[in-house]
Amino acid sequence: MHIVIVGCGRVGSGLARTLEAEGHSVAIIDRNRKAFRRLPSDFKGIVVEGSGFDRSALNDAKIEEADAVAAVTSGDNSNILSARIARETFGVERVVARIYDPQRAQVYQRLGIPTVATVTWTVDQVRSWLLPDEFTPHWRDATGMLLLMDRVLPEHLAGQKLATLESDGKVRLVAVTRAGVPRLDTTGLVGQDGDLLHLVVMKDDLPALEAMLVSPSPVPVAAATKAQ
Repeated sequence: MHIVIVGCGRVGSGLARTLEAEGHSVAIIDRNRKAFRRLPSDFKGIVVEGSGFDRSALNDAKIEEADAVAAVTSGDNSNILSARIARETFGVERVVARIYDPQRAQVYQRLGIPTVATVTWTVDQVRSWLLPDEFTPHWRDATGMLLLMDRVLPEHLAGQKLATLESDGKVRLVAVTRAGVPRLDTTGLVGQDGDLLHLVVMKDDLPALEAMLVSPSPVPVAAATKAQ
């Protein structure tokens, strides 16, 4: 994947290092050239001096090839503007913005832009929004067997009861964050686009959870015709 990061602070530079180490193509934008000193000397990604809402800077960062964008500067307005331009002008589907004021988060969630407030901000959380198909636990117990997973609801499960994701003794849905608001009343709750699922699963049962969340493969035309 090609991922554009706006802001080369502690989070932006840490995210760039993590994603590049995982084999992704990374471009990072910052107004301050000195900010790029936070990047490792062997960083191979694209470095662009400029703002995340400047078309020239975005083009230099290959925004048109981007699969995801993270706006993680120190300013709420800059992050939201960068995120909206990435989504509305360039059509990037996976966009996340860092928000310092948690009260603003609900407003931006309604605009379809996932946000994470600073009080809960970590590189892993941003990564989970950018790469929703990858399984990385956010917490594990001392034995390493009990895992807490955060996953964005897959599109094919929107409109279905979230209780169907649970499996006795294997997977439990403990909470849902919807439009920036955490909810514990998951019984009978129907999934909506943008829901963030908080799931507890035993390590050995991780493949079962993955199978439930993976979109079903389309039936080949020839097979469908033969079945008829």
